[in-house]
Amino acid sequence: MRAFRFGVQVVDAPSRSAWAATARKAEDLGFDVLSVPDHLVDILPPLLPLLAAAEATTTLRVGTLVLNNDFRHPVVLAREVAALDLLTDGRVELGIGAGHARPEYEEAGFPFDPASTRVERLGESLSIVKGLLRGDEVTFAGRHYQVKGHRSHPPPVQRPHPPILVGGNGPSLLRLAAREADIVGFSGTGRTKADGQNHEATGFPPSAVEGRVALVREAAGARFGDLELNALVQAVIVTDDRAAAAERLRRRLPELSEDEILSTPYMLIGSEGHMAEQLHERRERFGFSYFSIREGAMEAMAPVIAALAGQ
Repeated sequence: MRAFRFGVQVVDAPSRSAWAATARKAEDLGFDVLSVPDHLVDILPPLLPLLAAAEATTTLRVGTLVLNNDFRHPVVLAREVAALDLLTDGRVELGIGAGHARPEYEEAGFPFDPASTRVERLGESLSIVKGLLRGDEVTFAGRHYQVKGHRSHPPPVQRPHPPILVGGNGPSLLRLAAREADIVGFSGTGRTKADGQNHEATGFPPSAVEGRVALVREAAGARFGDLELNALVQAVIVTDDRAAAAERLRRRLPELSEDEILSTPYMLIGSEGHMAEQLHERRERFGFSYFSIREGAMEAMAPVIAALAGQ
């Protein structure tokens, strides 16, 4: 069974010094990875802040959770990731997904293709990026990308390439992740709500999580044991009244029952000791050993991380 790892997703900062302070805080609190998302809204763009976070720390790994594949050509992405890995002394983790937020596509003039097309395009991109990061001379003729005898520079520090996380919740994306990724990122989110940005929590019930993990297990075959499974935790609530906290969350997530909110791996609710027990249970039940939380929960998670250190 894999040891626990913990990541924190940070989206913005008012200055260089504030960003550096957040990175140092994450490292001091015991987090293993600082990650950034990738949206065309009022947040920092993903790659440059990772270099600044690495420069402000000594052991903290940095990554994306997750890049939108449709925003970057894979040849350019491979070069940037390799350079970032070089300049951080091998501390990069590349998280990538197929994109989901129609409004930002439309604002920027990107075509918003059906999910099946976006996942197919991500699969082609992964083939190209992995080949280039390995140092191969890549020739690729696909439906979405064509590359002719290209070799990337510089080579990354981590070999054969920096760890690659593929994240989402849809079956086709998770099958792709099972075949191609080092880390499978589970979000639990389902159909897009009417606002075009937020998603229904249809993948949150434990039965749905078990179904998605089983899907990954089947698609991965013999390589399943080599995969690290990541869960993006949407809320961390320190409380002795778990039922009251769950009831408050039900107002935002009416599709879930109280029991589903309390038992989903995408929520952590309870005392610090109970949260540590929950994480052990969720690693045992679902296979998740890598948990990512939002920046606002950093201090709440610190005692839990300390309690689980080395486990």
